[in-house]
Amino acid sequence: MPLIDTNENKKKLCHLYNEISKSLFGFGTTLLRVTIDDRIITYYAKHRRSPRSDALEGEAPTLKHEVDFYMSSIYKKKLREKLEQEFGLEIEALLRDYDPATQWAITNVILNEPK
Repeated sequence: MPLIDTNENKKKLCHLYNEISKSLFGFGTTLLRVTIDDRIITYYAKHRRSPRSDALEGEAPTLKHEVDFYMSSIYKKKLREKLEQEFGLEIEALLRDYDPATQWAITNVILNEPK
C-alpha cells in the first residue's frame, strides 16, 4: 500500500519517529526531515548526543559501538511496528545507518509492491 506524499503524512511520520527517539533516549531529534518517493520513505535525522554516550566513548569505546548498534536495531524494530500499526503499511525492508561521530541517521523504509 503506497503512502501519499502530503504535508500531513510527513508531519505524522516525523512525529512517530520523534516519539520513538524520546521513548528510547529521553529526547527527540535536533533536525528531522522525511521524504516520500513512490515506495520509499526516507528519514534524515540529526540526533542529540547523550551524556552516557560521551562517557562510554571515553571509557569503553568498543562497548559504545556495540550499544549504538543494538539501539539502532531496537529503533528499526519499533519504527517498523509503529508504521505497520498506525499507517497500515506493508514493509518489505527497513534500512538504517547511523554515524555516531556526527549523530546523523538515515532511515529508508521500502514498502511492498502494490498487489
